[in-house]
Amino acid sequence: MASEETVVISRAEYERFRSLESTVSVLKHQLAELQRLIFGAKSERFISSAELATGNLFEIPVVEPIQKPVEEISYTRNKPEDKKQPLRLELPAHLPRHEEIIEPANLPEDAKKIGEAITEVLEYEPATIYVRQIIRPKYIIGSTDEKTEIVIADLPTLPIPKGNAGAGLLAHILINKFVDHLPFYRQVQIFKRQDVTIAESTITGWFNASCNLLEPLYQSLKNKITATDYLMADETPIPVLTKDKPGATHKGYHWVYYDPVNKRVLFDYQKTRGREGPEEFLKNFSGHLQTDGYTAYTNLKNKSIVLLACMAHARRKFEHALDNDPQRAEFALSKIRQLYQVEEHIREQQISPDDIKAIRHEKALPILLEMETWLKEEVYAVLPKSAIGIAFAYTLNLWPRLARYIEDGRFYIDNNLIENSIRPVALGRKNYLFAGSHEAAQQAAILYSLLASCKINNVEPFAWLKRTLEIIPDYPANQLHKLLPGQM
Repeated sequence: MASEETVVISRAEYERFRSLESTVSVLKHQLAELQRLIFGAKSERFISSAELATGNLFEIPVVEPIQKPVEEISYTRNKPEDKKQPLRLELPAHLPRHEEIIEPANLPEDAKKIGEAITEVLEYEPATIYVRQIIRPKYIIGSTDEKTEIVIADLPTLPIPKGNAGAGLLAHILINKFVDHLPFYRQVQIFKRQDVTIAESTITGWFNASCNLLEPLYQSLKNKITATDYLMADETPIPVLTKDKPGATHKGYHWVYYDPVNKRVLFDYQKTRGREGPEEFLKNFSGHLQTDGYTAYTNLKNKSIVLLACMAHARRKFEHALDNDPQRAEFALSKIRQLYQVEEHIREQQISPDDIKAIRHEKALPILLEMETWLKEEVYAVLPKSAIGIAFAYTLNLWPRLARYIEDGRFYIDNNLIENSIRPVALGRKNYLFAGSHEAAQQAAILYSLLASCKINNVEPFAWLKRTLEIIPDYPANQLHKLLPGQM
């Protein structure tokens, strides 16, 4: 029987081995991330190995087929004559009905109507462009040899003074771009198909004028958001054409601030991802700010801000570490799942913030304490630069902020709500690629802010924007907040 051989290595060789092991782990993690980006599914749904082992009551297990002798048989069956008709789409009751009555051919005069068969078909007509012709008759009153007085009605206020674009057309163009992500040049092509020629430069001019009109409303929204005491924040890049980089784009950023209690969202364009943007925006803010782990938020000078973190970001780190250390990653994910199950239980009930806080302290706090203890015990057993090591470091570094959501029933466990608000920017980047200038990027922030607020308040954006453009030129400046989505 061969004897075991003991190999003695020096401390330096051992450290070199550990360094190489760490490097290999990092490279494997980077490769896995690249493969995830190129080939992987976007879903972050996690199924633990225990669930895979026990199965689910409603899941049919996959059984390997057993090869058996095959015997071919044939038979004849009668095909049923009556087949159930497929259910037809129920047409919305609020849509207008255009009646079309078709009488039978060669109907005799003495025929008596005993009823009627009604068939409803969903139809569509392209958007109608028309010319609104405002006619104001002129009158002479009190005409004398010395004086002639001519009277004429005042011209209704138009969104663009001396312009020939009505509020409906302006709203249509802006909704097409910032909700449906159609660049202006594509809209020009659509207009041409309707025999209406509008230059892209003209549409750009209308866009600039509309943003100037909406800018005071945007400032009112900003004042409302910074006056609250609980905000979520995130940032997303936007390519911008500038004179400083001919032939290339500058990487600007939309900083997004979301008020989940009052359902308001605001986009603030900044040229960089530096601390200066949130520093200026939040200089008068006092309360809780929920963010990811980006250091720009940590180093804010405003000391009246208390930071919360996002559990979804921590969960994502462990989900990415499943291939690196399945056992530890699965344990962390199972604990985070339990926290989200508590939140799901809370969402199913219509209860007050105080009741939510009580439930979290009863059910979520023990899970958080258990997870914190486990993280602090296991962190020394993982390689710092490995995927699981990165997940441990990220979570432990933010742990007080991650657990702080249980202190107030208004707080959320994550800032997924704000990530949902950012999606239109990502879709826009794929369609119109970049903003034409820094000014255009800030103008886009105005439209994104107001239209995203429409979405989260379930306000139909076209009707709101058309109405707002019609009345805002004459609206009192100190009452502008009443025009915000959800307030009218």
